Amino acid sequence: MRRYFVTGLLIWVPLAITAWVLSLIVGTMDQSLRLLPAAFHPKNALGVDLPGVGAVLTLLIIFVTGVLAANFIGQHLVVWWERLLARIPVVNSIYKSVKQVSDTLFSPSGNAFRQALLVQYPREGAWTIAFLTGQPGGDVANHLTGDYVSVYVPTTPNPTSGFFLMLPKQDVVELDMSVDEALKYIISMGVVAPPAKPRPVANT
Repeated sequence: MRRYFVTGLLIWVPLAITAWVLSLIVGTMDQSLRLLPAAFHPKNALGVDLPGVGAVLTLLIIFVTGVLAANFIGQHLVVWWERLLARIPVVNSIYKSVKQVSDTLFSPSGNAFRQALLVQYPREGAWTIAFLTGQPGGDVANHLTGDYVSVYVPTTPNPTSGFFLMLPKQDVVELDMSVDEALKYIISMGVVAPPAKPRPVANT
């Protein structure tokens, strides 16, 4: 009896969590319908509430924004908009911080989460997975002797929270593991391990 119940849980729990996450995302994106006049809402226009219409509208807005910002006129509008925000004290500091993070995370030339690492944390002898985020900069680099790297150590099972560390490069181990594989390994608390890859045989 217990075996059958656990087997059922293993089937339904991932499906339920997946459906819940998708429902949360779609529900949040559906809020973009508030940008439209009430007469254009599916419930008022068709008499039926259609979930997901706002999600499609959100994706369309993002795509059109990207198209407009990619051309010459759009780039000048973006510069003008950023200059306008720069004149607002509180908004300026928040916008700049968020933009720097988003540029680092989503830019193809960014260094965020480009390499999975093995580091000793929170003490020597205890190992965990981290992600390379770059190198120390600013005045911090002036106080570090030697070659250092910046790493992000995510928590389990929620990798969106974690710790930012600056470690000597010689103390980190680069893993032959993709970022996606490392994230699955972390979220599953070590249960879903990536397939082992054979080490290259050294020539003698």
